[in-house]
Amino acid sequence: MGRRKGSNTAQTSTNSSNQFEGTKIRFQDADDDGVATDSSNLDESILAVDKAAEDVSMGEPNVSFVDSDAGDDKTSADYYFDSYSHFAFQEMLKDVVRTKTYQNVIYQNKFLFQNKVVLDVGAGTGILSLFCAKAGAAHVYAVECSHMADMAKQIVETNGLSDVVTVLKGKIEEIELPVAKVDIIISEWMGYFLLFENMLNTVLYARDKWLVNDGVVLPDKASLYLTAIEDAEYKDDKIEFWNNVYGFDMSCIKKQAMMEPLVDTVDQNQIVTNSHLLKTMDISKMAPGDASFTASFKLVAQRDDYIHAFVAYFDVSFTKCHKLMGFSTGPKSRATHWKQTVLYLEDVLTICEGEAIVGSMTVAPNKKNPRDVDIMVKYSLSGRRCVVSRVQFYKMR
Repeated sequence: MGRRKGSNTAQTSTNSSNQFEGTKIRFQDADDDGVATDSSNLDESILAVDKAAEDVSMGEPNVSFVDSDAGDDKTSADYYFDSYSHFAFQEMLKDVVRTKTYQNVIYQNKFLFQNKVVLDVGAGTGILSLFCAKAGAAHVYAVECSHMADMAKQIVETNGLSDVVTVLKGKIEEIELPVAKVDIIISEWMGYFLLFENMLNTVLYARDKWLVNDGVVLPDKASLYLTAIEDAEYKDDKIEFWNNVYGFDMSCIKKQAMMEPLVDTVDQNQIVTNSHLLKTMDISKMAPGDASFTASFKLVAQRDDYIHAFVAYFDVSFTKCHKLMGFSTGPKSRATHWKQTVLYLEDVLTICEGEAIVGSMTVAPNKKNPRDVDIMVKYSLSGRRCVVSRVQFYKMR
C-alpha cells in the first residue's frame, strides 16, 4: 500500500464547556470503539479551526529499560534549548491546525483573558503572548529559554506591545516573575508522541508555583491513543533495508532502527484496527509523576490484513472555553507538524476481522536523559492464522 498521504477536514463543536466536566474528550475517529469518550459530540464537528485557516500562513511504573547506547553522552538534554532554528519555529507557526486553534481559543474567549495576568511557558517567538495581549490581558509574561527570547523581545517591540508583554529569558525553574501569582498559564508544550522533550513537567512546575487557586491552564486536557497499521512497503524500505546493503549484511543496525520510533504521516487507509485511549492527562490537576504510566489496550481488527506497526497520536482540548475547542493529531485528521509516531513490530501479524491484539504500554522519561522517552510494549495475538506474544522496547531521542 502507498505511504504517507494523510489529510482530513478540521472540525468544530457547539457544546458549552460545562458539559465536559469529568468526561473523556475525543476529537476524531467517530468509528472508534467508544473507549475514548462518553460525550455526545462525536457526530458533530469538533476541531475549532475555522475555514479562514485555509488562507493563513502562519502511577510511576517500576520498569528497567534497555539502554543500547549507554556510552553516548550526547542527547536532547544537551542541546534542547539552543536546537531550535528559525526554520523550526516557522514550521510550527505554519502549522495552521496548531496556531489557528490557539488563536481561536484566545480571540473567541476574551472573557477568560480580559484584565488577567498570563504566563506563557516556552513562548518561542511570543505568538501566543501577542494573541493574549490583543485579547485584553492586563499583562503577559513570556518565558523562553532559547536564543529565540531575544527575537521575541524585538517582535513585541516592533508590534507596539511592550507595555503589555514582558519577555523573560531563562528556565521556568530558575527565573523569578515580577508578580506573585498569575491567572492563566498558556503553553504549547506538546512534543512528538505527546511527551517527547518532556516540557509538560515544566508547565506543571509553573502551575504549582504561580497559578492562582481558581486559575486556568490552557490547554487543560491531552489524550494519547494507539492504533495498528499495515505498513509492509515502508517497513521494508526503512527496516529490512539493513539486511542487504549493496550485497553486505548490515542487520546489526536493524535492531537499533526497530527501537527508534518513526515520526511520520500515516495514510488513514493503512489503519487496520480501532483506536484505543491509553491515557488522558488533566493538566490542571495531574501530578508530575502522572506522565509516567502503564496502560492496557485492546485493538480489534476491522478487516483481514497484516499488521506491521503500532501508531500513537494525541488529541488536545481546551475545555474552559465558551465552546469546546481543540485538535487531533490522528491519521484521520488534518495533518499537523506532530504527524504520528510509528512503532514497528518485530513480527508481521496476520489478523482476521474481529480478532484482537491485547497488551499494555509503559511510558516513562529516560532516567539518564529525561527529555527522551522510554516506551515498553507488551502485546499478544491469539488468532486463527497467527499466535504471538512479545515485549518490545523503544526509545524516542
